[in-house]
Amino acid sequence: MNGGETNGVDVHGIVAGGLAGLDLRGKRVLVIVPDGTRTAPIGLVFRPVWARLTEAGAAQIDVMVALGTHQPMSEDAIRRRIGITAEEHATTYREVRLLNHAWDDPARLAPLGTIPAAEIAELTGGLFAEGVPVTFSRPALGYDRLVIIGPVFPHEVVGFSGGNKYLFPGISGPEVLNFFHWLGAVITSPRVMGHKWTAVRAVVDRAAALVPVPVTAFCLVVRPHGDGEHHEHPDGALAGLFAGEVRDAWSRAADLSATQHIVTVPRPFRTVLACAPAMYDEIWVGAKCMYKLEPVVADGGELIIYAPHIRGFAVTHDAAIRRIGYHTRDYFLKQWDRFKNEPWGVLAHSTHVRGVGTFEDGVEKPRIAVTLATGIPEAECRAVNLGYRDPATIDPAAFAGREDEGILMVPRAGEMLYRLADPPAWATP
Repeated sequence: MNGGETNGVDVHGIVAGGLAGLDLRGKRVLVIVPDGTRTAPIGLVFRPVWARLTEAGAAQIDVMVALGTHQPMSEDAIRRRIGITAEEHATTYREVRLLNHAWDDPARLAPLGTIPAAEIAELTGGLFAEGVPVTFSRPALGYDRLVIIGPVFPHEVVGFSGGNKYLFPGISGPEVLNFFHWLGAVITSPRVMGHKWTAVRAVVDRAAALVPVPVTAFCLVVRPHGDGEHHEHPDGALAGLFAGEVRDAWSRAADLSATQHIVTVPRPFRTVLACAPAMYDEIWVGAKCMYKLEPVVADGGELIIYAPHIRGFAVTHDAAIRRIGYHTRDYFLKQWDRFKNEPWGVLAHSTHVRGVGTFEDGVEKPRIAVTLATGIPEAECRAVNLGYRDPATIDPAAFAGREDEGILMVPRAGEMLYRLADPPAWATP
């Protein structure tokens, strides 16, 4: 289980450089990795990181999955994520404990402080002015060093994923998560995605400054699937690996991601078929297919999320999603007293899925139609304000190669960001 392809990147050398000079003897180290909803050859980096930490005399090396509010992973799934077999875990890596973050267990969260209202006002450009409490994984605070191993992609909430986002919301409590997700929704995802220094990133970095444990990051950039001979491996191939202090490593990775993961097209499409890969097993994560393609759907057009394998909206947030439905940002902002006590992270997800639109005189007008072609029944789709198509009636191949007709088919949607060469005002920061 090598977990991917190096594509000529000197992983061992970069790992050695990233850990050089650190006092690790007798120290407890927690390696933080993504869950299964991110394409990345984590094993290619975890193995040499573990080897270097062991050579340096680390007393304990454990792994925690940065779940945010996603579902916990089984030990088998975590082993696949870090590129080791069950046999290797029972022998070579037998001392490595595999942990899931528990964002909803107060006993496993610890308060780190509050970002003051005045700072929030400054960080958000005046959009918000309230104190934000910051809670963090209590088990993680018991280690002497945190090591992040995770990929960087354009991201709908923060601009580019990775870096300190593996701490917040990766292994944090829900307060800061709900806050910055709603902040991103108020700005709107088309104005955030693919931009580095966003207001949301500023809040994430400010929260990370409260963490008392030193952190080292290994930020991966993955070659896009379909890029030459390396597109077959499910974990992808490396385009680059950056190590060191978190913000610096992340910044360099984000610069490379911008050259790898953004597709610019000359004109919008009236129909977009976004095919969700199997790693997205619910709309909570499968909706990335919408986020990354909304900017290139024409006004009045339709985006179809094609995912016959998806059977539900979200295990964790299902009740809230069914209660709230999917709506544009202004639907919530102009009825704030009605919605302010709902989970802000769910409100943000709702607006990202429904996209840009207006709410005037009690009438909501989304810019585009969003249709689910999934295993979710038609009645359930329409009950939450989304369209429906029977996935059995769709042949993705019939949508391919028709860009000149205003039809785009993306076979593995969700990580590549599509933009217009001349973006409209609603997509311009």
